[in-house]
Amino acid sequence: MTSPRRVLVTGTAGFIGFHLSQLLLDEGFEVYGYDGMTDYYDVNLKRRRHQMLLQNPRFAAQEGMLEDDEKLWRIAEQFQPQVIVHLAAQAGVRYSLENPRAYIDSNVVGTFNVMEAARRLEVEHLLMASTSSVYGANEDMPFTETEKADTQLTIYAATKKANESMGHSYAHLWNLPVTMFRFFTVYGPWGRPDMALYKFVEGILDGRPIDIYNNGDMWRDFTFVTDLVRGIRLLIDTPPVRPEGPDAIEPGDSLSPAGPFRVVNIGNSDKVRLLDFVEAIETSLGKRAIRNYMPMQMGDVPATWADASLLQRLTGYKPQTDYRDGVAQFVAWYRDYYGK
Repeated sequence: MTSPRRVLVTGTAGFIGFHLSQLLLDEGFEVYGYDGMTDYYDVNLKRRRHQMLLQNPRFAAQEGMLEDDEKLWRIAEQFQPQVIVHLAAQAGVRYSLENPRAYIDSNVVGTFNVMEAARRLEVEHLLMASTSSVYGANEDMPFTETEKADTQLTIYAATKKANESMGHSYAHLWNLPVTMFRFFTVYGPWGRPDMALYKFVEGILDGRPIDIYNNGDMWRDFTFVTDLVRGIRLLIDTPPVRPEGPDAIEPGDSLSPAGPFRVVNIGNSDKVRLLDFVEAIETSLGKRAIRNYMPMQMGDVPATWADASLLQRLTGYKPQTDYRDGVAQFVAWYRDYYGK
């Protein structure tokens, strides 16, 4: 398949959307961004990301909420994208305990509006972000896309599983190629201030204690952001095709027998102990953390670990940035950005 040239990306001022847009622009794509600039975290960080993207003449952007279906449709109709990558969402597992309605508005209603735009424009491929959180209470690891995932533990995870179901129905009804990708603990430069790495670096440099949950008995499949967006970029060129029947689906492929729909894990395929991650941060900063050990947080899980073999089979690509190298790159960016 020839790479499409026009891509509408939602959430371009966000952490992952910014990095994906940079990659697409570097490869010659035209990118139109749509972002709500919500104040869930520092809006100045979001604006700085957009300012960098706007240096490229092939990037344009519109501020707007996903819930504003008229504005979203007006932008989509004007730009006529061949592909839509939907990354914008109300993020954050813990914030979903405080403000669940924001997740319904953005992640369910907003995603419906994106799918409607994709259907009306008959795009070649709709790609949408899901999360490893949809695996919920599952304990059989590494997580594979073909295993059942019906035990979500937070409203955030539930809205993302709802997005997967919604996407499947549109793929079936309208023959719209839909790929859902499940992210695993993404980190890296220009990251979100609400995430652990950002909080840990900030706390250690400021001499404040850092909260380590479940007394450090936590494991995560840390995925470096440039690895993640490379996976998304390659999946753009791999739209699912409705199979002729269940027998036409290869073992281990999450392709639906009912439509051009697929779920793909994007992870490093390696689980790292949280305390080893903290030690990597300490090494990069040259400073020890003051550790405040805490019990497990409500809605959290002790471990995530991706089986990313389907991604490799589809694209030939395997994320592999070592977490120590990734942490060092984040620390270098953080020190430069904040002058610390």
